[in-house]
Amino acid sequence: MKILKILSILFLSQTILRAQTSVVWKETYPGIWKAVVGQTQRHSLLQAAGGHVNLSALQQLPKTTFPLDKGAIEIKIIQGKTYLKFPLQRDEQLFGLGLNFQSVNQRGRILNLHMDHFGGKDNGRSHAPVPFYVSSKGYGVLIDAAQYITVYAGTGVRVDSKNPPELQDRNTNKKWSAQPYSDAVEVLVPANGTSLYVFAGPSPMQVVQRYNLLNGGGYLPPKWGLGFTQRVPTLYSQDDILKEVASFEEHDFPLDFIGVEPGWHSMSYPCTFEWDPTRFPSPKLFLDQLAAKGVSANLWLNPYVSPKSSLYPLVKNLTGSHTVWNGLVPDFTLAKTRQLYKDHFTKNHLNIGVGGYKIDEVDGYDNWVWPDVATFPSGTSAEQMRQMYGSMVQQMTADWYQEINKRTYGLVRASNAGAAHLPFVIYNDYYNHKDFITALVNSSFIGVLWTPEVRASKTAEEWIRRMQSACFSPMAMINAWADGTKPWTFPEVADAVKEVANLRMRLLPYMYTTFAAYRREGKPPFRAMQLVDGFVDQSTMERGQFDATNNPYQMAIRKDIKDQYMMGDDILVAPMFAGEKTRQVILPKGKWFDFYTGAFVGENQLIKIEPPLEKIPLFVRDGGIIPMVPVHRQAPKSGEKWPLELRHYGQAPGSFMLYDDDGKTFDFEKGAYSLTRFSVQKDAQGKLVGNQPEIAPMGYVKEVKWVFMTN
Repeated sequence: MKILKILSILFLSQTILRAQTSVVWKETYPGIWKAVVGQTQRHSLLQAAGGHVNLSALQQLPKTTFPLDKGAIEIKIIQGKTYLKFPLQRDEQLFGLGLNFQSVNQRGRILNLHMDHFGGKDNGRSHAPVPFYVSSKGYGVLIDAAQYITVYAGTGVRVDSKNPPELQDRNTNKKWSAQPYSDAVEVLVPANGTSLYVFAGPSPMQVVQRYNLLNGGGYLPPKWGLGFTQRVPTLYSQDDILKEVASFEEHDFPLDFIGVEPGWHSMSYPCTFEWDPTRFPSPKLFLDQLAAKGVSANLWLNPYVSPKSSLYPLVKNLTGSHTVWNGLVPDFTLAKTRQLYKDHFTKNHLNIGVGGYKIDEVDGYDNWVWPDVATFPSGTSAEQMRQMYGSMVQQMTADWYQEINKRTYGLVRASNAGAAHLPFVIYNDYYNHKDFITALVNSSFIGVLWTPEVRASKTAEEWIRRMQSACFSPMAMINAWADGTKPWTFPEVADAVKEVANLRMRLLPYMYTTFAAYRREGKPPFRAMQLVDGFVDQSTMERGQFDATNNPYQMAIRKDIKDQYMMGDDILVAPMFAGEKTRQVILPKGKWFDFYTGAFVGENQLIKIEPPLEKIPLFVRDGGIIPMVPVHRQAPKSGEKWPLELRHYGQAPGSFMLYDDDGKTFDFEKGAYSLTRFSVQKDAQGKLVGNQPEIAPMGYVKEVKWVFMTN
């Protein structure tokens, strides 16, 4: 018996030794290295998202070398599973690893990256469980695997570590820690192979740029997508919706697109994707009437097919073994399935003027979607389908609009790696305001967009604070499907709500240029402070208070920078939350100025502010130029030209490259756009002077108004 046991141990040891995999890293694109280990998988996350590399933009980034010690990267394949190990330095921070809602620095966490509705805890189960992390040392790692991936982000301590933690006696050493120092990121992929990517910087921002550009760069929404949107109650009819649009016009409140909730279907949960004849007897007339008001329609759906849909018999043999809410789950890895959906949606929606979609219930919970025992006709596993489904639906619908040369912008509940180029913003049913802002910060690391939507509030103070955050996000939205709330629901703050909505509309030239930089350069439009050049990250891990019941091991408490962010290169946003009268703001390197007054507020320091209720705190860097237009309710109409006001802040010279195009089509990809450089210099007397363009930028009049905010 002992001999058999010894032989078994020897055999297992030899198996593990043979499992060590040699890796060849190939620089496939500038600053991006790829390695394929083990068996090539049929499906991957990047494949599902369908992006195409923006090589010319990558070539503009600094040349660099492989950013890690290749000898410290270990890869093993054992019993059909892939084990990965990447090195970590002692003072290194890790960002990304999914759309997290409560934490930014992910070092010291164990995450099971699993597509799901966020359940109130950062454990990896998320609407965007992207297996990509960005290091504060200026590199990134992507595991392109469509499986439930487990990441030990600096938690495991290996026996063979070359940097073992200090041995401490808990009985006598007050510095003893329940989580000793770990010098590795270890990843378990439940597959016999995968593709890996390493991205160089040299800065964290350039890492993110390379990641986004590998997938085509970020999406440039139509201009109307950056306006305001109201989602109406579930059972509103076409007449009800037209009245809703009229009420926005009566209140002179911005409105560019309106969300039509499940009642537009002849049956939903599951869906027919066909108009209900009682509530919507004339869909094309309805959409034409909206268009005449300058409003686009965004239709709610989930992709599960009702037996009452004319699509049902066509796709029945192309769907999974299990239903979702009694609806068929189409297998979108099959070209035939995608074509049938395209035909159905084109006929019923795109051909009559639908502007986009809100894609619901493609994330979780476990008891709401197909189980992991489900099978699909393509042979794709239920697990892989779960990880890829949101991306596939996004890509499929985006292609439809691309083909008719019409830009779209919508909402989705599930996304994953490679989705930066897709025209969707993630949302969910969670409703913690502070956590919404943390998610907005984290979205910038992983190539997705997130909106801190507004649905309801207990007080007027909460309402205005939520509205301010929504207006400084990728999509300004009230999701009123349940209770019909309006921007003016709280009369005591109605003027302040309108003011911040109007401010968003006035900032359209700045925001649109910022999204163009997302498309052209891969720079997130809303970004974490950790991606800002010159920002000193003061994130810490502080020893928690000993508590024999709640914290018996004195686990550390994380102090993240998660409640402020940048909008573009020049505007720092510091949202306020209900019940708070003051807050602290960390200013990056250089001088910073109040957006509203132009007054100097600080330089590379921590400041304390006490803003009025009607203002969201905004700060502009020294030399920043902010292009603005007059107050307007909607995006510009075809041929309309707006006057430009250019605000300069501080005393330093500065420049701003204004981008513009028609705001509606993809003609910009063929060169139909303008780039106009505005600059401020000091004249011979030391006075700041702004230039005038030689040629008027698209969409604007030639003569611009310069406003110097700082005296």
